[in-house]
Amino acid sequence: MRYFIHLAYNGTAYFGWQSQPEHPSVQETLEKCLSLLLHPDRIAITGCGRTDTGVHAASFYAHFDVENAFSPTECERIKNQLNNFLPKDIVIFRLFAVKGTAHARFDAESRTYQYFIATKKDPFTYSQRFFYHRHLNLDLMNQAADILKKNEDFTSFSKVHTQVNNFICHISEAFWEMKGDDLVFTITANRFLRNMVRAIVGTLLDVGLEKLTLEDFQNIIEQKNRCEAGISAPAHALFLTDVRYNWNEILPDNEETDR
Repeated sequence: MRYFIHLAYNGTAYFGWQSQPEHPSVQETLEKCLSLLLHPDRIAITGCGRTDTGVHAASFYAHFDVENAFSPTECERIKNQLNNFLPKDIVIFRLFAVKGTAHARFDAESRTYQYFIATKKDPFTYSQRFFYHRHLNLDLMNQAADILKKNEDFTSFSKVHTQVNNFICHISEAFWEMKGDDLVFTITANRFLRNMVRAIVGTLLDVGLEKLTLEDFQNIIEQKNRCEAGISAPAHALFLTDVRYNWNEILPDNEETDR
């Protein structure tokens, strides 16, 4: 039987989602707790993506397989036990059955990230905001963000020496907006490359400072060279905020599709 877990985590203490030797990760932490609860052997979990070191997730999905089926009551019990065992920076929202072919990563139709810039210093939010006090041309930044939707190859915003087959991403939305004292960048795509959002944010900040023109921004994309783009914005202000699925294809036929 295959199950999805819907969770969130504060990524400050972790070297990203994916397990790696000698460094704490969200995946490893969750697998250890789940294995302790359900099986003497280690249960492997597959996530919907791979957030980088220090990046947070307000909404994240993962799947795992077990031999025996759980009732809805048992799913709720396991969820509560996981929340008791897990550290305070990881929370489980729900655990539910899916079709045996459902895949947390490959069936995700889109992912949305948000980057938060604080325009005023705040002692209570500094750990999840990038404080930036310089004046930015927000209109120009939104025009540059719109250019992203007209391109597909984002090699210039990808970390070098990454193991991917291609650098093609389909961006459906990208925009900046003020929310109170926060300047928030929202971007949605079918997939993201390693370090991509932070590199885009750093380059768009150069546009906002009017160091780069819109033509410069387009040229950076066309160069397909990471060295041409701006520096990466700090990781601590980046959140994965939404992952979309076609639930009709994910859930068993007798399950509701509203998520």
